[in-house]
Order: sequence, then C-alpha cells, then structure tokens
Amino acid sequence: MTVATQHPESFLPLTQPVFHILLALASGEKHGYAIMQEVESMTHGQFKLGPATLYSSIKRLLASGLIKESDERPDPEMDDQRRRYYHLTGLGGQVLEAESHRLANLVAVARARQVMTFS
Repeated sequence: MTVATQHPESFLPLTQPVFHILLALASGEKHGYAIMQEVESMTHGQFKLGPATLYSSIKRLLASGLIKESDERPDPEMDDQRRRYYHLTGLGGQVLEAESHRLANLVAVARARQVMTFS
C-alpha cells in the first residue's frame, strides 16, 4: 500500500514519542532541537525526548510520509545551516487528528467510569 492510499487509522496507535513529535509540529515547522523543547514545554517537563529517540522517530516519520523535510531554509546568518526543518504532511495531520480522537475517547471512558473525577 502506498503512502497516498494509506488510511490514518492504519498508523494507530502511535507511540508516545511519535504522538508528541506530530503534536509539536502541528503549530508549524521546527528543527529537531525545537521539537525537543516544544515537547518538554507541552508536557510541563513530564516527557523529554532524547536525541536518539527523536531522530530515529523522525527517520520513520519521514519514511512513512507523515512529516516532510522543509525545502525552505531560514537566512543562514540567522540560523545554523546544519539544521533540518520538518513539517506535517496532510497525512500526518490526519493521523494526528485520528490519534487525538482515539485518546479523547479513552479519556471519556475513564471519566464515565469515574476513574477521572476532574474536568
């Protein structure tokens, strides 16, 4: 099955690192270190991506067509030329949305069973 014909649900469930990377890229393109910082910020320090996990995940996300390396580069005087910038593809956005719905449904079940008492 080619990337163009894959259904978002076929990628689920996502691993924690992959979900966090896609979520970090939902607000716009970022380079690897910025992704690591965004994940740490989003999770209030509860989840930290190490470089090995980040770049092995990025490699798989690129291969599966969920993210793409940006062709545009910032001004070299304002940025390090060695940095690679990544952004979500359409499929990547669909997979992120599908996983977000899946997780929201689980949270709804937890609330219904009074496992979670806060809103």
